[in-house]
Amino acid sequence: MTDKVVILVTVASRGEGKKIARHLVETKLAACVNISQPMESVYRWEGKIASEREFLLIIKSTGELFPEIEAAISKIHSYHTPEIICLPVIDGSRNYLQWVSDSVKPAAKEKKNPTSSLP
Repeated sequence: MTDKVVILVTVASRGEGKKIARHLVETKLAACVNISQPMESVYRWEGKIASEREFLLIIKSTGELFPEIEAAISKIHSYHTPEIICLPVIDGSRNYLQWVSDSVKPAAKEKKNPTSSLP
């Protein structure tokens, strides 16, 4: 098992996908984001069956960055409840996995409270 993840996100338009992709790569939250061709999504929403054209984002990053990625997407995304699914990468090409590591920022470390070690 690696620390790498693939995150799947659907968006309403190619433009929205590009906006999210560019933001994630520029802020080093993602090494790469693929934007699919349009696809048809069929789903249940508010008790009704809906069918919409959507685009799929395939985001490559690390698991430690997922909370930041989820927050960033939620701020930008046009949907009330966006699909944001994080899947582990079990294994992969060493060179590719290293490239992902080199392309993203280190995860923010929790600042240790200096008084937490006091009795």
